[in-house]
Amino acid sequence: MAVKLLIDSTNYLSPEDIVRYDMRQVSLFIHDGDRQERELDLDLSEFYTRLADTREIPKSSQPSQVAIRIKMLEILNQGDEVLGLTLSKDMSGTYDTFCMVADQVKTERPDAIIEVLDTRSNCMQEGFAILSAAQVAAEGGTMEQCIVAAKETIARTRFVFAPHTLEYLERGGRIGAAAALLGSLLKLVPILSVEEGAVVTLDKVRTYPKALIAIVEQFKKDIQAGGGIRRAVVHTIADSEHAQFFLKEFIMPLVDGIGEVIPIGPVIGAHVGPAVGLVYETNNPLR
Repeated sequence: MAVKLLIDSTNYLSPEDIVRYDMRQVSLFIHDGDRQERELDLDLSEFYTRLADTREIPKSSQPSQVAIRIKMLEILNQGDEVLGLTLSKDMSGTYDTFCMVADQVKTERPDAIIEVLDTRSNCMQEGFAILSAAQVAAEGGTMEQCIVAAKETIARTRFVFAPHTLEYLERGGRIGAAAALLGSLLKLVPILSVEEGAVVTLDKVRTYPKALIAIVEQFKKDIQAGGGIRRAVVHTIADSEHAQFFLKEFIMPLVDGIGEVIPIGPVIGAHVGPAVGLVYETNNPLR
């Protein structure tokens, strides 16, 4: 009996990692007008082109209970334990739905071992926690050891990002119209992060180049405070040119040989708009 991971689609892990660790994945959905599509099935370039041309922000929804149940039973039927890891419950109902389905399955199968963990973030901050748990599971670790590994990684990671405009956050209801208007008039670029499962503002600067520099400064502080870097990735939402430049010129000189650019999918990207971000894990806890 081994621990097998059941994950959602907002971590943006590579298909190779998902196959390598024999994970099961369920997709969140995007609702765009009368279209409903799985996030995993969308073409990113086409989606973000369409997003830029509309005033109506697409809505997202959690995976279906049926899909979660099928994947849980698939793991249990091969004699393994299920560890579900999801994006922050303050950002989506996915965690609660995982828990509800887990309770239903355990009622039907009292011998089933199923645990669900809220990673308190999304994107590769969620992804790093998943990878840590997956690595322990692959080495034969227990459920408790896998959960501890994920929680310890959460404590060592930070996600910092800067959107080009406040328009998408305002359209999606993440900030008020007055705050968005004031930020636009003052030409402020927010430096955002995720703490305790919610988006927080770390700083505000006047230009996008200054925003990238501010991200690097936070990165440098955390490298020192956290005793060095284990891994780091640059995220991009419809802005691969800035992201590649940011990785090559700002990040790789600090952590030689570490890092890659990973696109963020529609569920998260629709609420942020074009942006560049950085996710990293330090050697020691940051919180």
